[in-house]
Amino acid sequence: MNFDRINITDHLKISQIESFLHRNNLSLDMSIIEFIVAYDDNYNIIACGGVAPNIIKCVAIDKSYRGQCLALTLITEVINLAYDLGYSELFIFTKPEYEQLFKQCGFFLISSAYPNAILLENSKNRLKEQCEKWKKLRVDGKKIGSIVMNANPFTLGHRYLIEQSLKMCDHLHVFVLQEDASMFSYQDRLALVKQGVQDLKNVSVHNSSPYIISKATFPDYFIKDKKILENTYLEIDLKIFRKFIAPSLGITHRFVGTEPICPVTSEYNKNMFYWLQDADMDAPPINVIEFERKNYHQKPISASLVRSLLQRKSYKELLNYVPSSTFSFLRENMFV
Repeated sequence: MNFDRINITDHLKISQIESFLHRNNLSLDMSIIEFIVAYDDNYNIIACGGVAPNIIKCVAIDKSYRGQCLALTLITEVINLAYDLGYSELFIFTKPEYEQLFKQCGFFLISSAYPNAILLENSKNRLKEQCEKWKKLRVDGKKIGSIVMNANPFTLGHRYLIEQSLKMCDHLHVFVLQEDASMFSYQDRLALVKQGVQDLKNVSVHNSSPYIISKATFPDYFIKDKKILENTYLEIDLKIFRKFIAPSLGITHRFVGTEPICPVTSEYNKNMFYWLQDADMDAPPINVIEFERKNYHQKPISASLVRSLLQRKSYKELLNYVPSSTFSFLRENMFV
């Protein structure tokens, strides 16, 4: 067999890979940068695996070639490709039945949502080392709160949630999702959150971590049912938070705003109560507190509304929904 590296910009070969994935009940994940493809002697695709930033995706082997030691060779080639692309800290979301295969390739299980998906990484100690870093950031207090936000961009609604949370805890840890699949980059969103809370005491705004799973990095290519997909993503993400992140920082509470607009986020909130607070798990429970979302003229303040106002060029109205620091950023960067 022959192996080839195919860049996502090679549209003809990518279309062939997409057809091969479809034949194996998978879909193409567009976050992939490059593929490893295995061909038979007639140059037919018999296996493939893709590399996205720090994540292996779209691994597939033709049915007639399974059980012939091709899997280990393929994964080795994919890992070598990832290293060549500069990604040495790798994750893989896959089906539980492939756990042993990836363990043979040096991956270790860190979270699961049986029977739909598991998450592994290529290090036995990296998560432990990250937990040690978080432990150094611990703050004394009986009630230690947390918020995870995208802040795309930071609004008066985010500010209100932080203010209300501070009333109920001794210190608050705020995490900004690391994905760059939003209108505003991660670095800009992080800066806006820091600027928006700089006058508040007892708030730590953290650089994010790949262990806070974002929807942008969670794969949808092997789970077709959207309901199952959402619940699987939520379970994996929230289990990591409860088992590793919260104990490291001494977090006892997680705060969230109600979600009257987005059904996906509303479902996330419901799952949060179960996985963080109620589920029987080898980790202390986290109290989940849900605040009523801040409104302006009976309209919920949301980042999606702010983005809509930007698109409609309703700049004066923006001042009702974002703090001055966010508005200044929008003006300085010619969004306004």
